[in-house]
Amino acid sequence: MPELPEVEVTRRGVAPHIEGRAVRAVVLRRDGLRWPFPAALGDQLSGQTIGLTGRRGKYLLIHFQHGTLIIHLGMSGHLRVLPPGTEALKHDHFDLVVSGIDGEQVLRLTDPRRFGAVLWHDLADGPLDTHVLLRGLGVEPLEGAFTGQLLFEKTRKRNTNIKQVLLAGDIVVGVGNIYCSESLFRAGINPKTPAKRIGLARYEKLAQAIRDVLAEAIVQGGSTLRDFLHVNGQSGYFQQTYFTYNRTGQPCRVCGAPIRQIVQGQRSTFYCVNCQK
Repeated sequence: MPELPEVEVTRRGVAPHIEGRAVRAVVLRRDGLRWPFPAALGDQLSGQTIGLTGRRGKYLLIHFQHGTLIIHLGMSGHLRVLPPGTEALKHDHFDLVVSGIDGEQVLRLTDPRRFGAVLWHDLADGPLDTHVLLRGLGVEPLEGAFTGQLLFEKTRKRNTNIKQVLLAGDIVVGVGNIYCSESLFRAGINPKTPAKRIGLARYEKLAQAIRDVLAEAIVQGGSTLRDFLHVNGQSGYFQQTYFTYNRTGQPCRVCGAPIRQIVQGQRSTFYCVNCQK
């Protein structure tokens, strides 16, 4: 599943091609994906000018004066910028056709498993952060509000293991399975540790590790996930620097002990028993 770095890489890739451009058409090739496509989306967007793009957790945001288009890539989705007239294939479900001084371009959502989403939040319905999918999200890990102090304060009554607390998204958003495993390794924290048993100093180290891991992944274009491609069709390279994720049985890059794999909340967790206490 595309995680925060992959979504941010996608946002940065599409932004120069759509920001400030007028929408010429919306093409829907099915009734919806995980949820139905908004009714009359073409009427709502045609002729409107796109403002800035944004991101909230794993949701890509395309802002207009009268509302925001919310796109989720689901398990297997990706966005590409294509020339007009490019033939649509089986899993190409949504096109946003835009035009500028250099002509038209097509922003196309491809989603083989159809767990993604294209939704609309109208400004008349209130602030964007009141949308049902966004209102319960925690702070952004790459913004100033995310600190070790925040993690410490929010976990004093949580006996759940720290891996599951991070994945829940109500304290900090967008730290998915891959980058959670990598961050816990860098912070030297065993993923099975109850969140309330971790002290402030270790949370400060964890917060910095999360920031570093996500920032590095974005610079390296994210990870080469099975179904994820960049806007230009290329893959990311962060997986070449994994310390734990998907390295079951391989020697730890620090101590040489075999990396272990366990299941937490139906998700695989990878860690080093020597380096993570």
